[in-house]
Amino acid sequence: MNNNNIDAVNELPDNFEELKKAVNRTASWRDRLNAVNELGQWDTDATIKLLQHVMAGDQVFQVREAAYRKLKQLGENVLMPAKNKGELFKGLNKILLRIKKSLPEGHTFEQFKEKLQKMRSDIYDTYEGDKGEEFDSWLQGIWEAPARK
Repeated sequence: MNNNNIDAVNELPDNFEELKKAVNRTASWRDRLNAVNELGQWDTDATIKLLQHVMAGDQVFQVREAAYRKLKQLGENVLMPAKNKGELFKGLNKILLRIKKSLPEGHTFEQFKEKLQKMRSDIYDTYEGDKGEEFDSWLQGIWEAPARK
């Protein structure tokens, strides 16, 4: 245990089990980010291990980066995680094409976006968190691309 951060509490939070579930909730990068920020206020072996797990494995860079910052504040010797490269989901283009083809001819981008969010909230949420403000333009670029046979 480190005592480098006098603001951190050296005991487990009462809602530790709930926070543990939240950092693994694939449907909401915002829930994971909030859980990371809350866990970072607790300087215990268990919270540090959980933050290290998030920093190493979360699909959304913003969440990994928050875990890194909290670990640094707690005095841990960690390296900034790398930004994501390539597809975050195997077969993403096929999945998106299948959703696009399931919609009626002449559908709008908003209809495509809504169907993606309903059918594959995990993909929607992960890419929304990963792309940030560029999410809509990235998704629209995919939607506008001609379907490859």
